[in-house]
Amino acid sequence: METAINRQRILLQHLQPSSSSSSPRPESSSISASECLAGDSAAYQRNHVFGDDVVIVAAYRTALCKSKRGGFKDTYPDDLLAPVLKALIDKTNLNPSEVGDIVVGSVLAPGSQRASECRMAAFYAGFPETVPVRTVNRQCSSGLQAVADVAAAIKAGFYDIGIGAGLESMTVNPMAWEGSVNPKVKIFEQAQNCLLPMGITSENVASRFGVSRKEQDQAAVESHRRAAAATASGKFKDEIIPVATKIVDPKTGQETPVTISVDDGIRPNASLADLGKLRPVFKKDGTTTAGNSSQVSDGAGAVLLMKRSVADKKGMPILGVFRTFAAVGVDPAIMGVGPAAAIPAAVKAAGLELDDIDLFEINEAFASQFVYCRNKLGLDPEKINVNGGAMAIGHPLGATGARCVATLLHEMKRRGKDCRFGVISMCIGTGMGAAAVFERADHGDELCNARVAR
Repeated sequence: METAINRQRILLQHLQPSSSSSSPRPESSSISASECLAGDSAAYQRNHVFGDDVVIVAAYRTALCKSKRGGFKDTYPDDLLAPVLKALIDKTNLNPSEVGDIVVGSVLAPGSQRASECRMAAFYAGFPETVPVRTVNRQCSSGLQAVADVAAAIKAGFYDIGIGAGLESMTVNPMAWEGSVNPKVKIFEQAQNCLLPMGITSENVASRFGVSRKEQDQAAVESHRRAAAATASGKFKDEIIPVATKIVDPKTGQETPVTISVDDGIRPNASLADLGKLRPVFKKDGTTTAGNSSQVSDGAGAVLLMKRSVADKKGMPILGVFRTFAAVGVDPAIMGVGPAAAIPAAVKAAGLELDDIDLFEINEAFASQFVYCRNKLGLDPEKINVNGGAMAIGHPLGATGARCVATLLHEMKRRGKDCRFGVISMCIGTGMGAAAVFERADHGDELCNARVAR
């Protein structure tokens, strides 16, 4: 309570952004302000004018579909990315020539080929040749890294408007190692652990930290239950852009036009009894199964960011404010613990505490690591993945970060003033974690934290 009161006392300072925080002020008001040491959060400290906030104006995704079997099995990767990029233009009336850069997170495709596909997708979507495109790869956090890179570039003044996106077709580009492995890796245990199958790292987390098979299966059932409920109530309609594509009959080659607008991996009837029948995949006596792991998926997402002053000038509604981002390293053998390290780092950088966060989107790479991170941080299960997670919705590696931004911010908008701060986080192959803090747009503007000084 004392911490909250101290934060409230300094809010008046935010209403005078042109004044130095160290400048004396006349004692003419019964409300006083003092220097804030909380960090870079608009609610608690402003190092620059309010209009310098980096805001999210729009965030959309495709449906996520099962690789090789789902609705996008016959869809080119660039045809996944183009619709969400186009939606940013169509739904905001943005002049595409004003975009300073498009950054796309992608993991499995060859770098040069995926970069070309992303450039092609931008042209399909209506962006002119003057708008540059690049890709970024930080494994499973690539989509979030793309958003963070754009936010940082806007903050640095490189441009005022940018797009962070994510793309993965695990149908077209399955997980595989190409070429030989440097024999030197055998000398360095941590380097060697970078080559561990992700499922083995899941087993390592489960055994080392005592996450039971029942806990993992329960988390999976809850993920499907929540995702099914969100789908049935139409919650995802605000974030999913329908994609017109085709389904090819593998036997006859016949093409059938379809429009995909619903995640196709959700199992509404998933039960503990059914999941309990599945055998471990990675160890004979293990606990990680196909049912309590993330789904291998195809999909894309895109997020439009800009300086707040630009958004205000254009009259664009603001979905959220980008606050902080953190990427951290952890032991590659238990890479799934990454969110447990990254979330506190990002939250602290925002001048917040874990109890200040109203919603979390934590990627469910495996139930073992998801349960561990939740328990380690002491998070309220009712605040985490309220509309389901990757075990139900899917995990197209490079797109997951962008998907989570869309899901989180639209849910925060629905909840209104009861939901101020949200966090997105995921573990990262080879032993890392990433997290970002977002604030619902209209919260930081209100004089709701000021109090009379005593």
